[in-house]
Amino acid sequence: MVITRFSPSPTGYIHVGNVRTVIVNYLFTQKHQGKMILRMDDTDPKRSKSEFTEAIIQDLKWLSLDWDEFYKQSDKLAYYAEVRDKLLAEGFIYPCFETEAELGLKRKTQLQRGVPPIYDRAALKLSEEQIKSRISAGEQPYYRFKLDDKEVTWIDGIKGKISFKERAFSDPVIYR
Repeated sequence: MVITRFSPSPTGYIHVGNVRTVIVNYLFTQKHQGKMILRMDDTDPKRSKSEFTEAIIQDLKWLSLDWDEFYKQSDKLAYYAEVRDKLLAEGFIYPCFETEAELGLKRKTQLQRGVPPIYDRAALKLSEEQIKSRISAGEQPYYRFKLDDKEVTWIDGIKGKISFKERAFSDPVIYR
């Protein structure tokens, strides 16, 4: 069964890019007698607002677009924390403490040197004691997934075979 989702962030009103995406997903789902999920990506408590969620829902109804299931990411925060702790214990993710300004400076320096702006994994050099000390001092870590250096390959329905080395990219931030 074909399942698609539309996951707007309720940090503002729907825009033409959102509308294009949801129409394509909706039509694809309808063509294949599939299921469409509307999932509000509302995990940014500073910017997500319930009035934007309601406005997005109303706009989709006005466009005569319907969905089969509705979820809010924020309803699963406890589950996400559980999974984060499991991934941390198994060594798949690691805590980081750089601020946006510090990361921005690192990116700028790398670009000036003509190298891709890839996270330098500085946080992996922190000892357990340093990590505990920073958390005790009130610093809130964010967490990155530790990529290997293996090659990932798949067949894309449009572009054909796609391959890349994982370490050609920054370890992605998966939890803030």
